[in-house]
Amino acid sequence: MDSTLTWDLPAPFTIDVTVGDAHIDMMRHTNNVVYLTWLEDVAWAHSVQLGLGPADYEAHAHGLVVHEHRLRYEAATRFGEQLRLGTWITHVDRLTLHRRFQFVRVADGKTVFRAETRYVCVDIAEGRVRRMPGTFLDTYTPALTPVPVNAQF
Repeated sequence: MDSTLTWDLPAPFTIDVTVGDAHIDMMRHTNNVVYLTWLEDVAWAHSVQLGLGPADYEAHAHGLVVHEHRLRYEAATRFGEQLRLGTWITHVDRLTLHRRFQFVRVADGKTVFRAETRYVCVDIAEGRVRRMPGTFLDTYTPALTPVPVNAQF
């Protein structure tokens, strides 16, 4: 991790992306929908790194789906810029998992995007909210990042 970048919370899980031509809209900056894709990309990469990927969700017949997003676009990003996407798991209980996200432009350390997402656990076949399997709780709970009292979204 680049120590020159300032993160909202300690020790984020990160991946890097480069803004490509396909990400740019008519306003000549990254389209808003692309940020949602990047949220999913970094969340899945983190989950896989922790040991729960899509095949594991299928095997447990349960998965986490988005219930609510809170998004804040802080600055535009443009073609060719490298971004570091950071995420933290900030809360887990039997039904929900909460993540925070922060995207930082590597060249100048500017935070360009912040988000919070609340996921609920569902039975994949029925689409109904269900308690998380023990494996989910065992995997995600140790990944919790203590949220400092002064941390603001």
